Parts: sequence; structure tokens; C-alpha cells
Amino acid sequence: MESKSVSAQTLHRLPLYLNYLKSLSKGSTLNISATAIADALSLNDVQVRKDLALISSGGRPKIGYITESLISDIEEFLGYDDSGSAVIVGAGNLGRAFLSYEGFKEYGIDIVAAFDTKSAITGTIINGKQIFPAAKLTDLCRRMKIKLGIITVPPQYAQKVCDDLANGGVSAIWNFAPVHLNVPENIQVKNENLACSLRCFLHL
Repeated sequence: MESKSVSAQTLHRLPLYLNYLKSLSKGSTLNISATAIADALSLNDVQVRKDLALISSGGRPKIGYITESLISDIEEFLGYDDSGSAVIVGAGNLGRAFLSYEGFKEYGIDIVAAFDTKSAITGTIINGKQIFPAAKLTDLCRRMKIKLGIITVPPQYAQKVCDDLANGGVSAIWNFAPVHLNVPENIQVKNENLACSLRCFLHL
């Protein structure tokens, strides 16, 4: 199926659908409808139906989707079948938490190493992942064909890290530093502001 362009809102909802489908006992639900997914997630069934139609041609009237096939279609669309190697730059509290989190693998992200400027922690290993000196970032990213760089450094260092990642050939950056980054047009950037997200949540 040739996929159509989708909105950012749809891209945010697709992982919700995928998580729900994977939470079902294997083999317990052979077919599932957009309405059933919408009811389970308290979403609008019309919107769910439109979202799924954009990424899968497997839906049938009165039958719905074959559950396993729909899971495969969503994973393929999101690129989960193409595991992407990633590095973390900044092995502070947040960086170390990411290194210890196993859930990234379910989303096709394989964190292979971390980098930091502090000599006291470089050379150490967390969850099987080595922490390298930040000076080696660009060279190792290029040699290891790293696709994703995760930035968890203080804001004053983020642009330098971003530049090093770009020079190392990454295609995407996930930025947790509260600062705007200047990047080449061919690199995607996803900015996360944890404090802002928490404040928005508290005002729901």
C-alpha cells in the first residue's frame, strides 16, 4: 500500500493504537474494528478509522482488520521494522535513565553508546552500554552509522553537540535540552521540554 502523508496528530496516535493492539492476548482477538480500538482508548471512532485507512488497506466492512496484520502495518509505517542505532550525549541523570530503559527496543531504537565530557564517568558501562569521551562523538557516529542522536546535556552545550552529531551523519535528533537548535535541512529534530509538558498536563 502506498501510504499517504499524515498529520502530526495522526503520528502521535498511531503508537497508542499499536500499544493497545500489542496488549491484547496473542490469538485472543483475531479481528478488530476501528470502533473497538476507539472505545478502548476513549477516542473518536471516525478519527481512528481515518487514521488506520491512511496506513493500512486491510480493513473490511463488518469484519474490521486482522489484528496481527494491522500491527505489522503500523510497525512498518512507523519504521519499527528498521531498527535504528542511537547514541545518548550527556550521561547525567536523564541520560543514565535512558540507558537503563529497555522499552526503546520495542520502537526500533537501539541505543548503542553514550558520550560525556566528565572523565570520571567516561569508560564506565551502564546496562551494557559504554560511555565514551565526547571528543569521539563525531567519529564514532560516522563509523557506526548512527541514525539518531539523543541530547541530554545542559542548554549551553546543546548546539555544539548538535553540530557534532550532524557532522557524524545522524539523520534525526531527539533534543531534551530547553534550547532551539539550528540544524541542516536534511536532519529531523524532535524537541522535548519536560517541564513544559508537565505544566500542560497539570492544567488539563
